[in-house]
Amino acid sequence: MTHKHRPFYMVAALTIALSSSLARAEAPPLDPKAITIKLPEEIHWVANPSGSESAVLVGDPSQPGLYVVLNKWKAHHNSKPHSHPNDRFITVISGTWWMGTGTDYNLEHLKPVPAGSFVTHYGKEIHYDGAKDGDVILQIVGIGPATAPPADKK
Repeated sequence: MTHKHRPFYMVAALTIALSSSLARAEAPPLDPKAITIKLPEEIHWVANPSGSESAVLVGDPSQPGLYVVLNKWKAHHNSKPHSHPNDRFITVISGTWWMGTGTDYNLEHLKPVPAGSFVTHYGKEIHYDGAKDGDVILQIVGIGPATAPPADKK
C-alpha cells in the first residue's frame, strides 16, 4: 500500500503519535521554584495510635497555620466522640467514610460518605468517624493547631 492509498486514520494516528513523542522529548524540566510534585511512593505515611495513618503534605497540624494531611483509616477502626478547635475541610479520596454526630457513640447511627464527597467538620462541634468494612483515604485541610479533645458525655 503506498502512502497515497493509506487510510486517513492511519496517517492521522501516526502523525499524532510522532508529535506527542516529540513534545515529550522537547519539554524542559519543571522549575522547582514554581512547582513541587510528590509521587505516591514519595509520600511518607506515619501510623497513629488510633489505628489510622497520616501523611502531612503541607504545614504542621500541631502548629498555628494552614495544614493539609492525608489520613488513612484502616477497616474496622473508628474514633470516639470528639471535636476540633477550628473548621476542617475533608475530601473523601477513596473508600467509604462513616460519620456520626453527638456524644452518644452509636455505630448503628453512622452515615456513609462515599469517595468524591466533601465534608466540613465545624469547629467545636462533636462528631465521630472511621472505616467500617474497608480502608478509607481522606484529604484534610485546616488551620492548626489540630487537636481532637474527647467529648464529655452529656
